[in-house]
Amino acid sequence: MPKLLIVDDEPNVRYSLAQIFQSEDLQTLTAETARQGIEAVRHQAPDAVLLDVRLPDLSGLDAFNEIHGLDPRLPVIIMTAHGTTDTAIEAMKRGAFDYLLKPFDLRHLRGVVARALEASRLARVPAVIEGQQASDVQADLLVGRSPAMQEVYKAIGRVAGSDVNVLLLGESGAGKELVARAIYHHSRRSQKPFLAINCAAIPETLLESELFGHERGAFTGADRRRIGKFEQASGGTIFLDEIGDMSGATQAKVLRLLQDQRFERVGSNEVIQTDTRVIAATNQDLEELAAAGRFRRDLYYRLKVYTIPIPPLRERLDDVPLLANHFIRLFNREVGKQLARMAPETVDLLRRHLWPGNVRELQAAVKSAMVHATSDVITPDCLPASVRQDADLVQQLRTTDPQEFKVAQLVRHLMLSGELDIYRTVLFAVDRIVLDAVLQSVDGNQVEASRRLGISRTTLRAKLQSLQIDRGTTTPLWDEPDASAPRSALEAPGEDRPAR
Repeated sequence: MPKLLIVDDEPNVRYSLAQIFQSEDLQTLTAETARQGIEAVRHQAPDAVLLDVRLPDLSGLDAFNEIHGLDPRLPVIIMTAHGTTDTAIEAMKRGAFDYLLKPFDLRHLRGVVARALEASRLARVPAVIEGQQASDVQADLLVGRSPAMQEVYKAIGRVAGSDVNVLLLGESGAGKELVARAIYHHSRRSQKPFLAINCAAIPETLLESELFGHERGAFTGADRRRIGKFEQASGGTIFLDEIGDMSGATQAKVLRLLQDQRFERVGSNEVIQTDTRVIAATNQDLEELAAAGRFRRDLYYRLKVYTIPIPPLRERLDDVPLLANHFIRLFNREVGKQLARMAPETVDLLRRHLWPGNVRELQAAVKSAMVHATSDVITPDCLPASVRQDADLVQQLRTTDPQEFKVAQLVRHLMLSGELDIYRTVLFAVDRIVLDAVLQSVDGNQVEASRRLGISRTTLRAKLQSLQIDRGTTTPLWDEPDASAPRSALEAPGEDRPAR
């Protein structure tokens, strides 16, 4: 359970703050002097600190220096009730997380504390590779033993020890943040802050302020100076997720920061020096965005110093059972059960699904199945309908003759049946026809097939596995259909022949 330390010499302030934040999910600690607060940091390891500026034995700034010396990653929020904020601003320059003016705006206070606790979690909870010495409770695991994930692990090892910028490329839900945190935890900056920000989740008008801070009066609603993420994370690492959604003006400021580690707050001409490593991520094609004029090409070149592609789950289906077992262990306590495993038939269904939402979708599917399970084994009927339907589609496609397959006919059938995922279903069907035809034409040579298809061998193998195409057989593709064979649900005649 995370812990929040409140250091204030006024009993009513300590009591009120403790009552506001104490819950089943958060423990509050209190101290009335700076020395007591420092000892609490030393012996009780809080996850965030609310620290008053004026204390009876030490100034808040002196107390912050000692706390920061004990743990540079600990987010410390400075509080002051006085008109001047010079002391608090000085603390911010030295690495404090934020500062708050008394009396507090309760909503703003909760938001700042929540961000501080999340920043602490990201910096403290290691993202490690499966098999390293860390339990599920203490670490977020990068799970996977497939060749594609082995390449990711190698890339993390190569780049973690340097300070170069890193660009992570991958679909939503593929695990880009975990990879970013693994790089951070294996870096020389691992004892400094790690801050993550989702560029797509913050309105364009506020993102620049969130990253670089602003001065009081810089825009409507800016009633005080705000310290941005690049100032807070000086000496550490910032993870910019979905950087492809960043506006042109903010891109220009990020480019300057990457070039010389300098920037100005919004509404200020003061140049601020920082020392921050940037790890960026996107699910978009930045090269394409740059060609279209929607992303600065010079910024793209600065970001792609070292690029790590994160494979989608459909390209590493062998990892699905490992991930599923990991999620079972992780969620047993949350769902109040002690589930042991999945039935083989359940695992088979999971391996047939296309996972458009990647690991995030698998996590949700496993948790849902755990809730529906009535024994210690997860059976196929516990899985979400979308996962089971993919398996049915595979079986239907196996009985569909390629010569008789018609896209329009399939679409009409899906419309009449009330299908809500028509686009993905049609792509699934077309993939099977195209892959089978190309493999037939190159006599099953996967190297040549991947070249002709314009996809990687890894992607080809993943598609073959998900479509249950037997890579070791060579079945003629254009045989005449057996007129006596039953029709499938796709209304296309064909025989249930082995497919490659």
